[in-house]
Amino acid sequence: MKFTLPLESRKLSSLLEKAVSREAKLWKVYVPKKPTNQDTDISPEKRDEAVRWLRDVHSQLKLYPETLCLAIGILDRFLSAIKARPKYLRCIAISCFFLAVKTSEEDERIPSLRELASSSKCGCSPSEILRMERIVLDKLNWDLHSATALDFLYIFHAMVLSCKSGRLNMALSGLNPSQHVALLTQQLFHCLAHNALLQVRSSLLSLGLITLELEKLCPDWLALTVDLLHRLQIDSSQLISCRELVARCLSTHMASLPPNTVYICHPLPEPRDGGVLPMWYVSPAPTAPSDPNTTHTRSCKSSAKRKVEHMEVDEYFDGIKRLYNEESPQEGAPTYTAETPGGGQSLPVTQQNAGSSPCPPLQPVRET
Repeated sequence: MKFTLPLESRKLSSLLEKAVSREAKLWKVYVPKKPTNQDTDISPEKRDEAVRWLRDVHSQLKLYPETLCLAIGILDRFLSAIKARPKYLRCIAISCFFLAVKTSEEDERIPSLRELASSSKCGCSPSEILRMERIVLDKLNWDLHSATALDFLYIFHAMVLSCKSGRLNMALSGLNPSQHVALLTQQLFHCLAHNALLQVRSSLLSLGLITLELEKLCPDWLALTVDLLHRLQIDSSQLISCRELVARCLSTHMASLPPNTVYICHPLPEPRDGGVLPMWYVSPAPTAPSDPNTTHTRSCKSSAKRKVEHMEVDEYFDGIKRLYNEESPQEGAPTYTAETPGGGQSLPVTQQNAGSSPCPPLQPVRET
């Protein structure tokens, strides 16, 4: 059933109120522990390392993004309640992850405990994970259904689309709603792996992340931000401080190459037989060239960047597109088959936009 706009808005408001109430009940101010001994205390840096490891396990098993976010939340709640030794951290982390899997995933998607212990290489036996599970549940009073940052992100995103869906969709630069929220999810998980943001409520963290995105996409982003602030009853100074932390965190996002890398644009080779170009060619955005050489290189850089962003989004897109009932990233787009650069297995290639020319690959300069 597809809701009309007023009913949809009321439903989103109700979901937000329930999430805020749940967060107020379970959330506690994070007090960072100052390690006195590396062998007896879990430092914030080790916590971040455990979160990044859980991201790798989650990516390998291809589970829903909600599962990973809940696992991180359970881990943080447990570590704030007890004092554990670093040698038990992986056992704690994988136990929290398995609890989240059994809470969020459908039965047919839940891996066996033996399979999880083997594939994650956590160094724990299934019986040790089960014992740690019981400890975690006892410390958290068997209450795992907390409101996560991803829950708030989904609600805020749906609210924004319901208010300004037409204008915002035009500003998404070709991303449909599921792809856009998948990109935000990838950014959120990057933030959750930084202990500097542990002192920020999940609702505030998601609000700071989505308002930073709105600032780039929507002309009247400030009015939308004020409305969301009013719904959360949060002071604007808290949001400003959170936005600064999130922006600083995202600025440290790992890149494939250093920012000052020098690129060389090689001549464009002739198309292969049948006029099909290799998979690694991408179409640059049309620009009004002033200097042909400069414009060609800049277009290649921007196209390569967009391709990398889409590859990162794909990790979470499959688990998110069900939210907006989208079956594929680009429905109805014709595809062709092209060979990989090394002559390996052929891959599907989406048809290039009419009138755009392919951009040759860029390579960093090698020192001679």
